[in-house]
Amino acid sequence: MSNTFVKDQQVVVIGLGKSGVAAARLCARHGARVIGTDAAPLERLSADARALQSEGIEVVAGRDPAEQLGRASLVVISPGVPSFAALDAAEKSGIPVIGEIELAARFLPDVPVIAITGSNGKSTTVTLVGELLAALGAKPFVGGNLGDPPCAVVPQPGGPERFDYNAVVLEISSFQAERIPTFRPRRAALLNVSPNHLDRYAGFDEYVAAKGNLFVHQTKDDAAVVPADDLRCLAQARRGGAQILPFGNDAHADAVFAFDKESIIDRRRGIRYPRSRIRIPGDHNALNICASLALLDDRAPDPEIVGGVLERFEGLPHRIVLVAKVAGVSYYDDSKGTNVGATVAAVRGLAESRVVLIAGGRDKLGSYDPLVAALRDRGRGAVLIGEAADRIADAIGGAVAVERASSMEEAVESAARLAQPGDAVLLSPACSSFDMFRDYKHRGDAFVDAVAKLPQS
Repeated sequence: MSNTFVKDQQVVVIGLGKSGVAAARLCARHGARVIGTDAAPLERLSADARALQSEGIEVVAGRDPAEQLGRASLVVISPGVPSFAALDAAEKSGIPVIGEIELAARFLPDVPVIAITGSNGKSTTVTLVGELLAALGAKPFVGGNLGDPPCAVVPQPGGPERFDYNAVVLEISSFQAERIPTFRPRRAALLNVSPNHLDRYAGFDEYVAAKGNLFVHQTKDDAAVVPADDLRCLAQARRGGAQILPFGNDAHADAVFAFDKESIIDRRRGIRYPRSRIRIPGDHNALNICASLALLDDRAPDPEIVGGVLERFEGLPHRIVLVAKVAGVSYYDDSKGTNVGATVAAVRGLAESRVVLIAGGRDKLGSYDPLVAALRDRGRGAVLIGEAADRIADAIGGAVAVERASSMEEAVESAARLAQPGDAVLLSPACSSFDMFRDYKHRGDAFVDAVAKLPQS
């Protein structure tokens, strides 16, 4: 699409986080008159957001963003901002409302875009795809929900003068996929779905449909990568016209990329990658690897190069990372496990037969029943923290021993008492972190610090 489509337009950018700031700058540099709005007062905005004022962008902070909609010919909404009545009304009146991903895509050169979404495993898969592409000779931009917003790197006057990448790999959250009316990734993956963000969506189906928007504009020349055993994901892939590439357990005959206990299997080429040489553990990561290979498929990748990347790739911080072994117990940091599906995958994916789980935080209002089932099968006990502790405790009932803790240090001490040699203690909260911590990284770091304080014998 022409990069002049915002020229002389009155653009209102709602939400001045990292992606909103990048969107505002991009539009202004291409000749738009830009108003950046945020409900937070000016003094609470980032230095980057406040600096927009010196760049000729009007910043309206600490006020209802609806006040500016009457001035807009185009609205760009940040992913952290849910829809609201005045915005819906403006859209119905004919004012285009798009997200930052859509805006960036309209300025991207003609390079292949790989878009990855799902309830769990997005960041691991995005990072692995980026490393595989780089090893195979490409120069990928890796960003979106993970890393830099794409609006920050597309060519623009006064910014990046050219696009120095020949592929784009984007992690896309459901929020980012809500308003992408023309976005067409060359290859798109929906890794999995489990109830999440039900404080934002009317129900599970609405949340899944948001993720499925990635497929809508795909054609027969594109590929949709989905789990072979998930009918919800398959239904979303069929909203577009792409070739569907299923992945999954070797028991699924339709899985083009599959895994068994010993190998990751590329069935199209008859290639096997031994799991014994792969560093990231668990069947959930085997699925992430299968999806990553499916997203590379049309590049006919060299198996020696791919195998080397899989052997080197260590995963990401705070995603089922072995922190230490103390008194025969393994301690794992999965602070990024911010929903029930992620925590279930972590509990079931560990090699240890019994797990003491540290969970809790700000509740996302989904069901904890799948977690309770996993704890019945694999759990030794649970230590609960944060605002959701009562609700999780009620769900667990007598399935495993339950203790409460008011701090991470207290939680780790309690978990150490419950655990037996050969067990795992797993921080995988199934909730967001904002009741007690700045973010999931702060929570994971607190866990690591608490484990370091445990007696070593």
